[in-house]
Amino acid sequence: MRRGATITPTPEEGEDYQGRICSDEANNSHDERSEGEDRMPDIFGRNLKVAIFGESHGPAVGAVIDGFPAGIVVDEELLERKLNQRRARGRISTGRHEPDVPKILSGVYRGHTTGTAIGIVFPNSDVRSKDYDVLKAIARPGHADWTNYVKSFGFNDHRGGGHSSGRLTAPLVAAGAFAAMALANRGIKAGTHIAALAGIDDRAFATGTDAIDSDIDTLDQSLFPVLDSQAGERMQQAIISAARDGDSVGGILETVVAHVPAGVGDPFFDSLESQLAHGLFAIPAVKGVAFGSGFGFAGMRGSEANDPFRMEAGRPVTVSNHNGGINGGISNGMPIVFRTVIKPTPSIYHSQSTVNFVEGKDVQVRLKGRHDPAVIHRGRAVQDAVTAIVVLDALMTRDIQRSWAEHPSHPTLR
Repeated sequence: MRRGATITPTPEEGEDYQGRICSDEANNSHDERSEGEDRMPDIFGRNLKVAIFGESHGPAVGAVIDGFPAGIVVDEELLERKLNQRRARGRISTGRHEPDVPKILSGVYRGHTTGTAIGIVFPNSDVRSKDYDVLKAIARPGHADWTNYVKSFGFNDHRGGGHSSGRLTAPLVAAGAFAAMALANRGIKAGTHIAALAGIDDRAFATGTDAIDSDIDTLDQSLFPVLDSQAGERMQQAIISAARDGDSVGGILETVVAHVPAGVGDPFFDSLESQLAHGLFAIPAVKGVAFGSGFGFAGMRGSEANDPFRMEAGRPVTVSNHNGGINGGISNGMPIVFRTVIKPTPSIYHSQSTVNFVEGKDVQVRLKGRHDPAVIHRGRAVQDAVTAIVVLDALMTRDIQRSWAEHPSHPTLR
């Protein structure tokens, strides 16, 4: 495993880590606001907690994974493969090419996790901050420039989108790779493909345990995640065509998670759908999530939507899987299936109407610099990562519940 020194940007005297002046006046101003009003949460999870940090053009981005079990073999090839799936390449991605070699600072020793916090950093090297000098007070349509300015009281780092940049998904993918290593010990794995892009459809996931496993393995070895190679070629041409027009495209990602046992998740607020949706909506381009048949349920009758049960190899299974492997917020043992909608990349090379929110006037903006004509093919690695983190966290909760149920003092119903 390649390691490096911790990157710790220390603030200048009189400044805090956000670059804001630390004075009695500033502190008093903060006290007058409600607690946490200006806090930007960067920690996700309950038993397994993942924190991300950094900005697009700062010294580095990184993640801290807390609560990760000890003794998991660190699969360096899996980590590199997942990061490679996210990397920009060719005419279908941005011209910004970061090496993304992770520096593992803690939590790994002699090829195994130690059970202490895993610290990972990715130095930023290929930055062109000057491209954003004229955009400091401009609300780029589709971006979070204005909302971050308001949220941070004007102290946000605007360069490259700052903390809201897709650059932060690099450490998220690394964290997800570690989660995938732990899930592999339980035989659980996930795969994501581009189900649709620019009116072009990929074939659906196969049915049956062996066929689903084969599809997941195929996707794990693919840089452009499709199950139909011809559809994939047409999709890539559609991305290139949009790029030529100075535009961008979006699409739909579909994920399947195989071999999750029945009983994972809870009703209502901590349903498995709720936890997954919480994590998936943290992916910058995701604007919608649907499980199983999703919005297709609107056109069905109950007789069509229900998944009949039958016994197979001594356990209940469903004949169909319209509910995506989840009933009442709890996994039923069938493959978990969901889709996300990925919006077109908002950075396009067209003249657009917007505002200068500092000067308070209408302006036109035409972006320059390096931008993705599509992020969906890179986003699948992020979706796989978030999925692995959520499923592992939920599985750890289930393990806690089981440990109580199996204690001699518990009146378990058998």
